Amino acid sequence: MKKQPTRLQINGKPQPCQGDADQPLLWYLRDELGLTGTKFGCGIGMCGACTVHVDGVAVKSCTVPAATLGGKRITTIEGLAGRGGALHAVQRAWMEANVPQCGYCQAGQMMAAAALLARQPHPTDAHIDEAMQGNLCRCGTYDRIRKAIHRAAELARQPGVSA
Repeated sequence: MKKQPTRLQINGKPQPCQGDADQPLLWYLRDELGLTGTKFGCGIGMCGACTVHVDGVAVKSCTVPAATLGGKRITTIEGLAGRGGALHAVQRAWMEANVPQCGYCQAGQMMAAAALLARQPHPTDAHIDEAMQGNLCRCGTYDRIRKAIHRAAELARQPGVSA
């Protein structure tokens, strides 16, 4: 009997997932769908470069098999922007604060920050530090990341800005 493909909802679009049952979501996104904004960092869920949202929760995509996510809403950095391509408050704040240096970890950083702001619209430094502790930045831009998250919280309160 042929196995039915798992149906995933990625960036608002249905996608069939019929590969290896153990294939991590990271490799399904990158290799099968060409969504390369989600980066491979460590492969063991320690660095956060591969962070995406699963039903609005920040998840390390290298540690979760894609086939287990049937019926879940998955959002990658490519899907973070609002309708019509309007930048998310986090994306705007990242640009304003000139956060990235090498940029490799930044998609995962932004996804973790967006998940934080969705559940905590007025984060303190302690909230930010706790939410971001699983996302490493080799360039050490942590002060700029914190500043950008505070700015994104401000931007999100403005009419017409997606958050």
